[in-house]
Amino acid sequence: MRARLVHVLLGVMGWAWLSHAQSTTYTGSATDTPPGALSPDQNSARDQQQQASLPSVVIHLAIKDAEAIALKNNPTISVARLNALASQQVVREVRSSFWPQASATLTAVDARNNSRIAAGALNNPIIYTRAAGGMSVSQLITDFGHTTNLVASARLQAKAEEQNSLATKEDVLLAVDQAFYNALQTHAVLRVAEQTVASRQLLSDQVSALTKSKLKSDLDLSFANVNLAEAKLLYLDALNNDKAAMASLSAILGYPTLENFELVNNTEPLTPPPADIDRLIADAFAKRPEILALEFESESAEKLHQADRDEMLPTISALAAYGDSPVRDDRVYGPYGAVGVNLEIPVFNGFLYSSRSREAELRAQATRQRLVDLRNRISRDVRTAWLTTSTAFDRVHVSEQLVAQANLALDLAQTRYKLGLSSIVELSQAQLQQTQAEIADAQAESEYRLALSALLYQTGSL
Repeated sequence: MRARLVHVLLGVMGWAWLSHAQSTTYTGSATDTPPGALSPDQNSARDQQQQASLPSVVIHLAIKDAEAIALKNNPTISVARLNALASQQVVREVRSSFWPQASATLTAVDARNNSRIAAGALNNPIIYTRAAGGMSVSQLITDFGHTTNLVASARLQAKAEEQNSLATKEDVLLAVDQAFYNALQTHAVLRVAEQTVASRQLLSDQVSALTKSKLKSDLDLSFANVNLAEAKLLYLDALNNDKAAMASLSAILGYPTLENFELVNNTEPLTPPPADIDRLIADAFAKRPEILALEFESESAEKLHQADRDEMLPTISALAAYGDSPVRDDRVYGPYGAVGVNLEIPVFNGFLYSSRSREAELRAQATRQRLVDLRNRISRDVRTAWLTTSTAFDRVHVSEQLVAQANLALDLAQTRYKLGLSSIVELSQAQLQQTQAEIADAQAESEYRLALSALLYQTGSL
């Protein structure tokens, strides 16, 4: 019994001495490279090149700053805005039919005597030698609604493009939020990995010293080294994920190169998501630009159907022409001029207009069905986003409790192992659970803020 007590006391004293030595040796911060994580020989050439390519200027970046930079730099938003501006020009193109169409012509002809056009038409007009200039003007009087409906269709399509531009803007904002919070998560996991490597390196050194003193077995040392190797693998994966997340963030912000960002976490207190899901769905139906765009497209398709139907109606136009031939044959008289009215009545064109009208009608019906399907999908997406947000909010508090319990369990396991009352297997399991709990806690807040952004996006309030 006395020998057993002496053995335990020697083990505890040796453990305490090594703990003091290791705690005074490592003075690095949580963000420094953890001891034993990577030696200079283990650094790959790829990591060295990436570190060398990092800019020296550190950019402090909050979520609002990231969104503002993306709205300014992201080319996708510029593309959508340019498409919206181009659709406005289509309205002017169609509306041009309401304005007079004027053209000036200059003609010089050297013809053989008594030349006539014999091919290409039923009549064979004579051609005289001449040099003449003139102007012709035509003005649409009415086409019984055809052009009016075309202009209305183009206007509605332009409004749809404006809503598509807003939808693209919200898509980019959601992508920025996803990249930003993903980078925050990977950075938090990287800090946890660094701390895990440091703590397990400390344990490995302690067990190694105790093994050399014959106070611990080689099995204990083997388990400690395995845990250390797992921690180093966790660190490498976390480091790679952190660099990939920063690369994604730089790209979505419109930078062609990898920028050196220092992310500023959101300090606003967490608030629970709205409780009225039906109100959120109603807001989505009223605000989502995708729904508004498809509603405008549906109305535009209906106007286009009416315009194609009106093609079968007559078209009345006014015509005028005036000109002179300063150089001419004797049989060509001086200035000419005329005005008139033209009535064009479509009689038969191989069912072109009727088929075109039927096509427009079917496409208008298809657009209305697409709108119904979009409403159903948005209702589903809002419900799904609300459930995800509610679950993420609950996970924040559960993760905090899990970390507290995991830390307590680890402290008890370390104490039992120091006193020789348990094996290193129990200690390794407690370390693993504590690491998993810290990773879950580090990700919980960012996951909730990202889920809340997704819910705002689904309701059109981002």
